[in-house]
Amino acid sequence: MPAEPDLLPFGDLVFRRATYRFCLGNLTDMDENRARRITDALRDRGINAHLKKSGIDAYAVQVSVSGGREAIWGSEGTAGLEAEVLLDGDLVGFVPEIPGSESFDEAQIVDAIARADYHEPEGGERPQAPPPAPPLAREGGVFRRFIDGFRDESE
Repeated sequence: MPAEPDLLPFGDLVFRRATYRFCLGNLTDMDENRARRITDALRDRGINAHLKKSGIDAYAVQVSVSGGREAIWGSEGTAGLEAEVLLDGDLVGFVPEIPGSESFDEAQIVDAIARADYHEPEGGERPQAPPPAPPLAREGGVFRRFIDGFRDESE
């Protein structure tokens, strides 16, 4: 009997190989470096964005919005791009999944987050992004190399 390629023997046990669908629009499937690049690009546009660790090896982008609220992009685990809007940890609104966002690249993700409108409980997208504000300093400052674990990203 031929061995199945997705079965992994381990002693007397057999494990099935996990298959994960990688998708650019889903921030929880992104590695830390990709989420950090998106956060940095948003900060370069003057948007107060932060890298948020949302689980074991899972990252999201947190955007501070008016009234003490924060939008968490990519923590839902869906294939598309959507956000939860929180106030003191309580859900007060959301931005529904953006159509076609499961195939967005990084620049499109940054543009979609920049165009988000959080004024209503069910947010949406503005037709165009607001003009860029003065850039914000990247998080970490002089300690950024410590935060990054002295990893050099080859691009």
